[in-house]
Amino acid sequence: MIENLNPRQAWDLLQQNTDAVLVDVRTKVEHAFVGHPPGAIHIAWKEAPDWQINANFVDEVKKLGPDKSAPVLLLCRSGQRSLDAAKALEEAGYERLINIIDGFEGSLDEHKHRGNLGGWRFNGLPWVQS
Repeated sequence: MIENLNPRQAWDLLQQNTDAVLVDVRTKVEHAFVGHPPGAIHIAWKEAPDWQINANFVDEVKKLGPDKSAPVLLLCRSGQRSLDAAKALEEAGYERLINIIDGFEGSLDEHKHRGNLGGWRFNGLPWVQS
């Protein structure tokens, strides 16, 4: 089953459960330059320029070593790629998958800007950038 948690709930779970793993499924550029939560492990779900699904995604998560019953939290820009990645992990037998709704940047506002309506940064949670 895939749970949906908002960024603050996800942060709380990460603080309380040392077995939990946070996987940032965004592109390399998003992860490095837009920013990411400290400790987030980058494994892109799709990458430029072809935007094909990463055929090695599940294997790369397996290499991280989380037990299939440990919480795996997935983060993208706004919550859609992370949900797709969670579905792939669910098919591979992972039991506690958490999609972080609103992602890192949240939805677009009326001016087509992200970061003003929700997301990890909007909630004032810790983040870093390269």
